[in-house]
Amino acid sequence: MEPYHVSISAEAFAAAQFARAGCDVSVQYGANQPEYDLLIKRGNQFKMISVKGSQKGGWGLVQSYKKGRTYHQAIDAWAADQNQLIVYCLVGFNELEFNQMPRMYLASIIDLTNELKAQRRGEGTTSLTENYTYTNGKLKGWTDRIPDAWLFTEERVNSFLHRAA
Repeated sequence: MEPYHVSISAEAFAAAQFARAGCDVSVQYGANQPEYDLLIKRGNQFKMISVKGSQKGGWGLVQSYKKGRTYHQAIDAWAADQNQLIVYCLVGFNELEFNQMPRMYLASIIDLTNELKAQRRGEGTTSLTENYTYTNGKLKGWTDRIPDAWLFTEERVNSFLHRAA
């Protein structure tokens, strides 16, 4: 898929999953909308959702903050610029057959910041990796993996809807 198609597909799958979880979903049409892509609501609880799609097994989040900074400094600068109320929905299409559902994860800015800093054996990175084992160099044998707790489940959706921030 072209990047545009990845973005549109990711947003559509995310909207469908939130609807399956019993949420009303409002969509800002077109990829790369400012701050958030979806607004979800259930009862009087709502959240803004930023959807990020990937067909390569990772999500580049912090690259533009790296110049002149360590990885951890870049991650902190990126996090400081983000709206802390937004929930990220990461949608992974890599290594899928056309008829398979993408893998989906939900994460807060704090979740993302902690995981970005933990990857590469604590050195940090600008791109969150879904599941990658290093095969050479000083990280040989190390695996970066998104925590299972981030999986898009109805319980995970509920936990975000009931958070104050």
